[in-house]
Amino acid sequence: MTVVSDLEQIMKHHLSSLLSATLITGGLLTNTVLAHPDHDETTSPAEHELLLIQTATAPASNSSVSIATEGEFRVIKSNGIPDHTPGDFPRRGNPNVIKPQSYSFRMPLKPKAAAEPIHRGGFWWGVAINGVPFEPGTGESWNNDMRSGWRYEAATGFLNLGLDEHNAHVQPNGAYHYHALPTGIVKEHGGDEKNMLLVAWSADGFPVYTAQAYSDPKDAKSPLKKMKSSYQLKKGARPSVQGGPSGNYDGRFTQDFEFIKGSGDLDDCNGRFGVTPEFPEGTYYYCISADFPFVARMWRAEPDASFNKGDRPPGAGGGLQQAPLGGAPRGIMEGGPSPAPNPGGVIPAVPSPGGGAGMPRMPVIGAIDKNSDGTLDQDELKNAAAALLSLDKNGDGKLTTDEYRGTLPGGARPGAAGVPRQGQ
Repeated sequence: MTVVSDLEQIMKHHLSSLLSATLITGGLLTNTVLAHPDHDETTSPAEHELLLIQTATAPASNSSVSIATEGEFRVIKSNGIPDHTPGDFPRRGNPNVIKPQSYSFRMPLKPKAAAEPIHRGGFWWGVAINGVPFEPGTGESWNNDMRSGWRYEAATGFLNLGLDEHNAHVQPNGAYHYHALPTGIVKEHGGDEKNMLLVAWSADGFPVYTAQAYSDPKDAKSPLKKMKSSYQLKKGARPSVQGGPSGNYDGRFTQDFEFIKGSGDLDDCNGRFGVTPEFPEGTYYYCISADFPFVARMWRAEPDASFNKGDRPPGAGGGLQQAPLGGAPRGIMEGGPSPAPNPGGVIPAVPSPGGGAGMPRMPVIGAIDKNSDGTLDQDELKNAAAALLSLDKNGDGKLTTDEYRGTLPGGARPGAAGVPRQGQ
């Protein structure tokens, strides 16, 4: 790891882009972050010798993260605990508890863009400057069948997976991770109203910013503009095929969106080439947009294998755990997203008709609504009586409240007095 002698001079030079974190380096340096982007070969070595140095602000948690260079790589090590106060977990839609992890991510300092976007299954997409990883996709699928190819979206308002006010939640192993804009980081670092704000690094080594970027990608003096995604909601109805959902494209599935080149400011990887505060000579960079895809689903360059979570790619089978086939996955909310504007970038809680805010569907609805589209069509109503018989677990010809309303962990019934709803 390179050490800079003239610390004061470099700190003054980069004062406008200082970021906070905590560096643990064998107990010799604490509460300091070191980073050496060294991405553009035309920039002088002295200018890139040390980009970020700052004494960290005291975190509200036991967060620890180090950012350093090792040879041709940037290495980020952390315990995965955010430097902002996370939401309370477990919570409705996410029964897991945050636990420290042991991350060691590395990425090339000089990534090379590929001719085509790169797809990988089972990888973290990137890591925030506070050491918390990003995972934009979900494991929830139509009819609980990952082979169907229809994946629910976490941040479009149809699925309550317990995202907190920072657009993050927790995996079963305790890994706290972001699905969209990490609002806590933006706040901790003074916002992005006056300058582009670097919030993360992608697994391929390119920097990640909020949606605020220079209106002219080649001019750092041009006004900031909120970058718009070039993905749009498809029009019309989904194909009516066996093994897939029906109904209109409404944004509940990843496959409800399509990339339309030139319709926004960003490319199919939700990024673009341009100058940034950290890369005045220019680089490719990603933006976290306010709309789908929020965080990119692909990479512009090859992601490093250190971001491989060890999971099998979605749909690969062979050890993947999933809910039994049939019915809606956990957390489904048929009400859809709120049309109200959301300038803060926090995914709103969405009420579910007849089920309370974020409540899971009652089995009686799940049994009748065979295609899980939230609408009871003529065929479903015609076969409702037969469908309800599947809920008669004891075969006595009757449906008790436990049978048609179901139970939550611990034996409580959805909607019962004293049962907390979303956000409680």
